[in-house]
Amino acid sequence: MGRQGDCYDNAAMENFFRSLKVEQVNGCRYRTREEAKADVFEYIETYYSARRRRPALHYLSPRAFGKRRTL
Repeated sequence: MGRQGDCYDNAAMENFFRSLKVEQVNGCRYRTREEAKADVFEYIETYYSARRRRPALHYLSPRAFGKRRTL
């Protein structure tokens, strides 16, 4: 993306992938690629985007923060 300190760095994605690895897929063995895709999709849709609170969003989940901004 960009150089270190550049506003286009990938810190947000690095944080997401760290959370995904630590909270969901660490130690899992998937039999197929489709099984892995389904597990990651479920993690993102049911937990990461729906319930996981973020300090950058005033400790709201992304879904709750989005609803608050549209009201």
